[in-house]
Amino acid sequence: MENRYRGGRRHALAEGRDLVIGQSASSPARRARHLLRTQAFEYPALYLPFARRKYPGPSPEVIGPRTELVIEGYFCSANTFAVYAFQLSQARPVRLAHHLHAPAQLITAARRGIPALLLIREPEDAILSELTYDPAAAMRSALVAYSRFYTCLLPLLDSLVVAEFEQVIHDFGTVIRRLNAHFGTSFAESRHTDGSSRACFELMKYRESLSAVLLGFESGTVTREQLEAELPALASRAEPPDAGEAYIPSEDRNRQKVALREQWLQPGLASLRERAQLVYAEVRAASNPPVPRPSQAAADRRAARSYREAD
Repeated sequence: MENRYRGGRRHALAEGRDLVIGQSASSPARRARHLLRTQAFEYPALYLPFARRKYPGPSPEVIGPRTELVIEGYFCSANTFAVYAFQLSQARPVRLAHHLHAPAQLITAARRGIPALLLIREPEDAILSELTYDPAAAMRSALVAYSRFYTCLLPLLDSLVVAEFEQVIHDFGTVIRRLNAHFGTSFAESRHTDGSSRACFELMKYRESLSAVLLGFESGTVTREQLEAELPALASRAEPPDAGEAYIPSEDRNRQKVALREQWLQPGLASLRERAQLVYAEVRAASNPPVPRPSQAAADRRAARSYREAD
């Protein structure tokens, strides 16, 4: 039990979550706090200054003047896999803003014209996965948070590239290609192989260590060479049996999700499930657009720049 709590606590710190000891999922105080936090996530002027003080780095990383790309999504939407798959594909570290799980990051990116990748996963899978590593979370609160996260971004989808969970895991090279076409960037495309996926999962396994080198690699402040020099030390550390389980699929987590499905299907949650499914479908529709030809993408960017300058 102590090991599980310790791992969960570290996971909460790494993911930007708070644990309130003694407050259950049904606690009115916890529900009210969760709703206020969910609402604050939608307002950059309110949330980001707080986040910069609370999370000074190396991960989560808050958007700033040096940010080259934002990668954000709701919990359990392949956020960590996407960050590692992206950085492992690049010839140099790229400064990323990531892992706040707050729409404020993406709203700010859209306003500033910073390249941004919005991750999304089918709501049942995302929320049940979330609850397997945060048993104190309430199903109703998670459904509300999921819908609010994506609903506030609907007007900004033209300023973001959307990637669905399966695309990130199995075809991230195409996702990067779409980023380059949309924003005029030249990020190196990842090539999906068993080896590349294994490398991502290996790093995910070490994330619970909160290694400054590993987390710095995520944010683009540590080179791949520095990371590789650190890996033997990470591999030799004695970790609890469940270390890293929050980031990696497992049979145990799948069994927990099956048990949670009874909660998911509660009749009283029907309207919230429908709302989450509708917003998922609307956002997901933006995850499979035709990739424009480079010449067309360049013309679109010139037109956008002219519009901003005229404005």
